[in-house]
Amino acid sequence: MESWSIQIEKEYLKFSAAHFLIFPNGEAERLHGHNYRVFVKLEADLSAFGLVLDFKMVKPVIRELVDSLDERWLLPGEHPELSIDHRPDGVVEVRYRDRYYAAPAADVIVLPVNNTSAENLAAWFGRELLRRLRERFPDVDARGLLVGVEETSGQRGNYRYLKD
Repeated sequence: MESWSIQIEKEYLKFSAAHFLIFPNGEAERLHGHNYRVFVKLEADLSAFGLVLDFKMVKPVIRELVDSLDERWLLPGEHPELSIDHRPDGVVEVRYRDRYYAAPAADVIVLPVNNTSAENLAAWFGRELLRRLRERFPDVDARGLLVGVEETSGQRGNYRYLKD
């Protein structure tokens, strides 16, 4: 069996964001930030022109996702104990146990994850990237996708999609 892939690891595919993790015992990190980097490997059949997908076509899609997370506070919208309230005055209130935060709604992104770990960020990013690639390039049949989200050098969470 043969397979083909493209891999994209560009210095500009990065975003800075704030978050905190909630651990299984209920403890939570203090609010802090990372300068995340994103890595992508896309596997698909070759087109009649010998391409998985032109790099010039896929890089802007990845960049859109990176830019959407940049300079934001990332919140886990599916954590059972975290409450997020969008006030009419454009402020988001966040409560976790004895903690209270408030921030402008424009600065906050609530993700459909249960924790803002690098692994979950990679999964969200990978699923959203696949959705956008399928929408924009319906002729490309993605057989596999690997997305890495690095929060510090040498420390990354990965998500892998494999087509059945």
